[in-house]
Amino acid sequence: MEVGYVQVYTGEGKGKTTAALGQGLRAVGRGLKVVMVQFLKGIESGELEAARRLEPEFTIMRFAETKKFFWQLTDEEKAQLKEKTQEEMQKLEQLMEEGSCDVLILDEIMAAIHNGLVGVEQVCRLIDNKPKGMELILTGRDVPREIADRADLITEMRNVKHYMDKGVPARKGIEY
Repeated sequence: MEVGYVQVYTGEGKGKTTAALGQGLRAVGRGLKVVMVQFLKGIESGELEAARRLEPEFTIMRFAETKKFFWQLTDEEKAQLKEKTQEEMQKLEQLMEEGSCDVLILDEIMAAIHNGLVGVEQVCRLIDNKPKGMELILTGRDVPREIADRADLITEMRNVKHYMDKGVPARKGIEY
């Protein structure tokens, strides 16, 4: 790609990660290399299994990996997770410097920001230092203004109706 843009998928509705994965799948189909970094996810998921079948063209890495919800962690566990995430962010900066992928997806980066694992300024620095030919996709609710101002595309997922409101649990192959 001559020029890569910054895309953001946000909102309260379902589909942010799915949209980013779809974009990644399309990119792989056209010969581009995709790296997805998932923040605060730890359970096995369908997307993780599917991406393994597409390696090395589509790779998923997990940062701040946890099997618990963030709010279930002790203060000590949160501190350890933040320290580990900061180490992982250095790897992310190196990956960007090397330009070792065409599409970089930062899945649930907004959750990492809102939970204090990553600073808004760190993400803004990533955006500002993005290689010209790299597409950068960020997902998560409640996009900080500083990130929104830097984005070229923002799509907001709006929840109109959801079966989970009727008590339907997350389903294997659909929600995870």
